[in-house]
Amino acid sequence: MSNPSSSWVAQFNPGDRVEIRPRDVGFRGSWYAGTVVRREAKNTNRYVVEYDQLYADESGEKLLQETLDWVQLRPPPPPPEKKVQFKFEDEVEAFYSDGWWEGAIIAEHSGGKFAVFLRGFDEQIVLEEKDLRLPVQWVKGKWEPRFEQVQREKENSNFSKEVMKFTQGMQVEVLTDEDGLKGAWFAATIIEPSGEDKYLIEYKTLTNDDDTEFLREVIRACNIRPCPPEIIVVDGFKVWDAVDAYYNEGWWVGVIAKVLINSNYEVNFIEYDEKTTFNQADLRPHQDWLNGKWVVP
Repeated sequence: MSNPSSSWVAQFNPGDRVEIRPRDVGFRGSWYAGTVVRREAKNTNRYVVEYDQLYADESGEKLLQETLDWVQLRPPPPPPEKKVQFKFEDEVEAFYSDGWWEGAIIAEHSGGKFAVFLRGFDEQIVLEEKDLRLPVQWVKGKWEPRFEQVQREKENSNFSKEVMKFTQGMQVEVLTDEDGLKGAWFAATIIEPSGEDKYLIEYKTLTNDDDTEFLREVIRACNIRPCPPEIIVVDGFKVWDAVDAYYNEGWWVGVIAKVLINSNYEVNFIEYDEKTTFNQADLRPHQDWLNGKWVVP
């Protein structure tokens, strides 16, 4: 969010609905719904606010109140004038853990779901379309759509256009929408373009129903990425590390839930909320392909 000019100061009244930027470092990049309780003192620009869904105690009986500067508050953003068609690489705000967090769409799933990389959590989650909205800026009492600026930058970026194109014979990884395989990346080879933003690919580990040859499919470009670079893990993984686990011929996104003996780990799969034990040889650090670059949580 851009810093408003020092000559302009927002004014709030008791009872005003607002979105709150928490001051805690762990909440950086998020907005939470709340209500203005009162101004801290006359002729000040600090306000006492109460959160809708954050609590002051572990029992969840008393809502959290904080005293914050006016720059940490804004009115709730207006709804979009028309339905938004989200797509790969869009910058978004995602509703997660009771707040709106900055992120980017890194893959599209069937059923109106999207894989989103949340910067504040350094992890990827799958969300429904209703839990996404366009990023906006509240500047000097007006809303400015960051979304349009981001789209124009993408259209003017030769690099962004280049990374969306794949060439014949290129080794890639593919995200499939097939039931039972959702959320996993599979090694494949680009055979040829197949219409606008689609490619015919051949899997390197999945075979047809007769097991006589490797499976071929037409896949959208947004569900294809280059093969990630190898990262050597010297000291092993730690609890909460984001990893890819090689399972059923593909790489599944998960989180280290427990460190076991003999370089074994219990991994919790994000997509299915299931835990399985793996040896370190079958794990790799998780990486996300964002804006033509590999991002390591």
